[in-house]
Amino acid sequence: MKTAKDPRHIKRIKLLKELFSWQFMPKDKTSKNIKEITANIQKVDKLIGKSAPGRPIEQINKIDLAILRLAVFELIIKVEAPPKVVIDEAVELGKEFGAESSASFINGALGKLVEIKKIHT
Repeated sequence: MKTAKDPRHIKRIKLLKELFSWQFMPKDKTSKNIKEITANIQKVDKLIGKSAPGRPIEQINKIDLAILRLAVFELIIKVEAPPKVVIDEAVELGKEFGAESSASFINGALGKLVEIKKIHT
C-alpha cells in the first residue's frame, strides 16, 4: 500500500480528483495535465470499452471511470511507469476512493487491457 507521503501517489490523487471533476465542470477550466488526458479521451474510452466489455462507459461508476481513464492514459499514451506500477496505483486509488468492488473491477479491466496490448505489439 502506498504511503500518503509518496509524491507520485499524491500527484495521481490530485489528477484523479481533477479528472473526476472534469466530468461535471466547464471544459475550459482544466489544468494542462487534464487537457492532455481529455485530448485523448475518445481513444482512452474506446480502450476502456474493450477492456470492460460487460459495462458500457455510461454505466461505469464515475470515480471508477476517472481512475480507469487516468490509468489507461498512463499505460497506453504517456508511458512513463511500468504497467505493474500503473495498475497497482489504480487499484489503490479504487480502494481509497471507490466502492467495495472498485478495486477488483479496475484490476480486471486493466489486466485485460495489458493482455490486449501484448497481443497487438
